[in-house]
Amino acid sequence: MSSSKISRRSLLRGLGVSLAVPSFESFARPGLPVIPLRMGFTYIPNGVIMKEWRPLETGPLKILPNSLKPLQNHSADFQVASGLNHTKAYANGDGGGDHARANATFLTGCQARKTAGKDIKVGVSVDQIAADTIGDRTKIRSLELSCDGVRKSGKCDSGYSCAYQYNLSWRTESMPMVPESNPRLVFERLFGNSSSSTDQKGQMERRMLNKSILDFALEGANDLSKRLGKLDQEKLDQYFTSIRELETRIEREEKNWDTTQFPKRPQGIPENYREHLRIMFDMMALAFQSDSTRVSSFLMAHDGSNRSFHDIGVPEGHHSLSHHRNDPSKIKKLARIDQFYSEQFAYFVDKLSTIKEIDGSRLIDHCMIIFGGGISDGNRHRHSDLPVLLAGGASHGLTTGRHIDFENVPMTNLYLGLLDRAGVQASQVGDSTGKITDI
Repeated sequence: MSSSKISRRSLLRGLGVSLAVPSFESFARPGLPVIPLRMGFTYIPNGVIMKEWRPLETGPLKILPNSLKPLQNHSADFQVASGLNHTKAYANGDGGGDHARANATFLTGCQARKTAGKDIKVGVSVDQIAADTIGDRTKIRSLELSCDGVRKSGKCDSGYSCAYQYNLSWRTESMPMVPESNPRLVFERLFGNSSSSTDQKGQMERRMLNKSILDFALEGANDLSKRLGKLDQEKLDQYFTSIRELETRIEREEKNWDTTQFPKRPQGIPENYREHLRIMFDMMALAFQSDSTRVSSFLMAHDGSNRSFHDIGVPEGHHSLSHHRNDPSKIKKLARIDQFYSEQFAYFVDKLSTIKEIDGSRLIDHCMIIFGGGISDGNRHRHSDLPVLLAGGASHGLTTGRHIDFENVPMTNLYLGLLDRAGVQASQVGDSTGKITDI
């Protein structure tokens, strides 16, 4: 790789490998574009216990409520946004199906057509509106992640297609962007190159040789390292270490999986839910760090998920508990689940905070990450005053370290504001009525 071919973002290629590397100060030149702003959307299911989730007062974030306590060390890196609604997730004459509508509406702001057939219809999601403008600037147009299995058809919630409940991202009003839950496949998509049969064959050979993806990019990496200053060499080493550690964790989970007991489950999906979530968050962080994509969504669990949480002392199913009928013991367990999800998001924010950009700033300062859900009170299926947290963006003018109440406006108004910050021109997202600029 000659110095004339090295850009702010470079690719190292090898056997089935197309490895993007971060930006380096050593190759910075006058007139380069500003550090890009990334957009991420993460979804938590079944509502939350709002009195344990929302700060009591608006203004500066000081002491966080119990469910957000895991984020206390990063209270200066996010803002809690209250007063945001998704009215199109209510029945509006369509009867039951609040969980399906919560998922379908979350990024689209549109009413999902009630059908379990092929005639699904909802709307284009905010992430895909962004990807239409900025998706061609990166290796991957947009990255969709999940910890659930793929469901593109069939009947799920009260006559709604499973497509609504298991997909957050919609490229068209009838075409979901199906998320990937298998860490191995996400890893290969990010750091391999499956665009040709030759590269796919190379990936298979590399797996058979039982070697790291980095082993096949070392020649280019060594050449690149010689052209870097000391700090950039350390940055490259840290980046490669993160990739190798992630690859090792995936391989460990693959070996631990008992395929004789569960033969139909795709290899590479961790048995431990916490580990699965964290591996996927690491994927998103590395994708943003390497500028492999600038748009990503993560369905941590679909709405209506009845997953149990034995390792935190909650053996009951999440969805079953969410209809708590004001039972104090159930409310306590639900708050613990809410805290569990905050712990995983705190892990992600911490990861983004430790990664440095070309100018010494942190990656989190160049991200806008939504963490929230399409239901506030799971007991009553409320889609108003939703639990929403917006992390990052300080280097792009976002106001962090506060709790702000937008007082009863569509959540899509916030999305219009985020698109504007990302340089994406859009006049409408779903049921938006205006653009929130105070973010």
